[in-house]
Amino acid sequence: MQANDVKQLLQEQLGGADVLVEGEGCDFRLTIVSGQFEGLSAVKRQQLVYGHLNHLIADGSIHAVTMTTLTPAEQQAAGQ
Repeated sequence: MQANDVKQLLQEQLGGADVLVEGEGCDFRLTIVSGQFEGLSAVKRQQLVYGHLNHLIADGSIHAVTMTTLTPAEQQAAGQ
């Protein structure tokens, strides 16, 4: 599994989210900025993302995921 594959999948599934994927093989660090996260707790945000990755985790293509999830307003406030 390549970082670009994970990025493309998440951008398609999360409707134009800004996705940064770092890592290779089966260990990835994700930073995702999406308006879909508005009003969701950190846990609900992660559940939303994992919902799109679970099949890759189950088949062993992805082993470990670390993620940061932000709304566009949170990204702007953080100066990112």
